Amino acid sequence: MRRHELSDEQWDTVEALLEPVRFGRPSSRGDRNFVNAVVWIAKTGAPWRDLPERFGHWRTIYNRFSNWAKSGKWEAIFKALSMGKDEIGSLLDASIVRAHQDSSGGTGGQKKTTSGGHAAVSRPRSTPSSTPRGARSTLK
Repeated sequence: MRRHELSDEQWDTVEALLEPVRFGRPSSRGDRNFVNAVVWIAKTGAPWRDLPERFGHWRTIYNRFSNWAKSGKWEAIFKALSMGKDEIGSLLDASIVRAHQDSSGGTGGQKKTTSGGHAAVSRPRSTPSSTPRGARSTLK
């Protein structure tokens, strides 16, 4: 078993849910290979085109995935593999995402400097015109 594939126990649960009715002709690689391909895509987050060749052509896998989604097979599989609800306690994800220091609600913007030295060293805010002042057009 590879890292991104179902265990034998998980596959036994999923296999029991699969109906004998198929869309089109049967797959030469089997249902388990197809489900493992979808699990690989879900776990890696890779685009369908980057699916390893051992699973088959990516478009065939995608089309079959789409047909299963439309028929509700994936919903049944997810329900069968999900953990049961515990009446005593619940598990919540408490991931911590560190916020930037400016997101704490303080006033933003640059600090005003009182010294005149800052203006002398800072770059000009605009570029002077290359056209002499007297040659500029006043027409609007």
